[in-house]
Amino acid sequence: MNTEQQINQLREELRQHNYNYYVLDAPTISDYEFDMKLKKLQKLEEQYPEFYDPNSPTLRVGGEITKNFETIVHEHRMYSLDNSYSKEDLLDWEKRIKKLVDGDIHYTCELKYDGASISLTYENGVLLRAVTRGDGIQGDNVTTNVKTIRSVPLKLKGNFPPKFDIRGEIVLPYEGFAKMNQERLAAGEEPYANPRNTASGSLKLQDSTETAKRPLDCLLYAITGDRLAIKTQYESLEKAREWGFKVPKESKLVNSIDEVLEFVEYWDEHRHDLPYETDGVVIKVNNLQQQEELGFTAKAPRWAIAYKFKAEQVSTVLEQITYQVGRTGAITPVANLQPVSLAGTTVKRASLHNADQIEKLDIRVGDTVFVEKGGEIIPKIVGVDFQQRTPDSMPTQYINNCPECGTFLIRKEGEALHYCPNDQGCTPQIVGRIQHYISRKAMDIDGLGGETVALLVHEGLITNYADLYELKKEQIVPLERMAEKSAENLIMGIQKSKDIPFERVLFALGIRYVGETVAKKLAKHYKSIHAIIASTEEELVNVDEIGIKIAQSVTEFFAIEANKVLIHRLQQYGVQLEISAEKLANQTDTLKGQIFVVSGVFEKVSRNELKKLIEDNGGKVSSAISSKTSYVVAGANMGPSKLEKANKLDIPICSEDEFLDKIK
Repeated sequence: MNTEQQINQLREELRQHNYNYYVLDAPTISDYEFDMKLKKLQKLEEQYPEFYDPNSPTLRVGGEITKNFETIVHEHRMYSLDNSYSKEDLLDWEKRIKKLVDGDIHYTCELKYDGASISLTYENGVLLRAVTRGDGIQGDNVTTNVKTIRSVPLKLKGNFPPKFDIRGEIVLPYEGFAKMNQERLAAGEEPYANPRNTASGSLKLQDSTETAKRPLDCLLYAITGDRLAIKTQYESLEKAREWGFKVPKESKLVNSIDEVLEFVEYWDEHRHDLPYETDGVVIKVNNLQQQEELGFTAKAPRWAIAYKFKAEQVSTVLEQITYQVGRTGAITPVANLQPVSLAGTTVKRASLHNADQIEKLDIRVGDTVFVEKGGEIIPKIVGVDFQQRTPDSMPTQYINNCPECGTFLIRKEGEALHYCPNDQGCTPQIVGRIQHYISRKAMDIDGLGGETVALLVHEGLITNYADLYELKKEQIVPLERMAEKSAENLIMGIQKSKDIPFERVLFALGIRYVGETVAKKLAKHYKSIHAIIASTEEELVNVDEIGIKIAQSVTEFFAIEANKVLIHRLQQYGVQLEISAEKLANQTDTLKGQIFVVSGVFEKVSRNELKKLIEDNGGKVSSAISSKTSYVVAGANMGPSKLEKANKLDIPICSEDEFLDKIK
């Protein structure tokens, strides 16, 4: 056996032993024997660097340093899940999906592990990259750190697709977390707060050697990609196991919501027997074709829902109520609490939402309150222990003036929140608007974080987001925590933001009620900022999915002279304020005013490509057939009830080829 063969054999042996130990939990050799084989391989690789393999088992120990984590756009978006808390919620969800798909519906139930979401991409059976969830559209490249996690296969086994993504959670088992905290306490350091945050933080450590020291695990649950030969979610879990992934065995295929609830009730009681944190059950429609038929809302798949376990609740004392000012001037009352441990974290603050909520619960300073952390990330106060209230307790008087600038607050009819109208002179609003402008979903300016924005405002270097484009390196270097290189990166990040497409710039402006989806609708309809500015309230309302509230907000924003000046300045600096010519070249009005329902399996283009073609040509995609439907685009295995409904309503049905001819 020559040297190269010896190295390859050792690598294969170590991969198999690694799989046996970390995935199957069934080791076949001792730790000592494993270490001896690993050391032998390390020595051979050092002697013969020409046989280097980026996926060698020796690289599990880390060693690479990552200063800046590259931002990667997900090939397939990572959606959030809608939450449910009762049988009624699940029955409502089932009713909705039964209206949209044909045939019997079966479900997979999977435990919802509480960790850091990850997307792994494999090409030709080799780990290509690992990307954090981020905002669902793009995340950070943490491949170097993820390679140190022993349960993540660097090379796959069996008959796998040429390229696919697999999603899962990076978790920290209770036992490993407890051991880490024992070591920190012994060293006189603060213990980590909870496994979830520690797992998430581990992925962003600059030194992968440090990540390798942490007992992280990776549990996988969803395969995604184009033209995968898989028909059901349950089959995808079995395939993933065959290829070498660690897929929890607790998942179950069921036939009804009653069986779903049995699964939920069992694991709500037994979840503490598991080695990891869990916070609920994810229920998915099992048939992947039915999943495709159901599609997605703007934020979540229609074919899946998370059932959250009952919220944990504790009581503590409300010590003080303070008030925060948001970027839109909205005032949020905050409860400052006597610190209390809840669901693995120390809770010191909770949102009180608005004046009505305070009045409804009759919350007062000094009260003993009940705090809950259910489906919410931020704890909330759900009630008051009136038996503990002292006789001298006084009702809470909501503030009349802005806590930051002293301006008299306003509250519009029909709205829950109070607002500070001093948008040009109230510091938190100024800082908040610029922080929104630079955020990842908006202009995504590298090298510029929220704290730096606040510092730039307080130092008088900027008063609005247009000022960013006039910043000079010499102004930034003297600031606290700034150096030559970080100042250069900041200026470079600002310059790069000029390439951000128009719809994201429109979102970045911070117009009230104009979120990502609305910004895309307006950008697509009007093509440029000047067309939006020239539009009336009545014209805006006629745009698809734009209501009177949004229309009023848009016209009010552009009626303010200071905002028009900002737009003019952004244009001078080269910010994208219209859809690029390249993008316009791919868009037509061929299908304008037409509504399409897509059903079945397609050969020439994927379902998502088909939907994009409809939208790029001015049409609208709907999930359900109605009298307003213009056409049904039908592929193979179109649902019989959809066909029946289309015929009953006399809706034209066109094939994939007929549709493609239509848009030529």
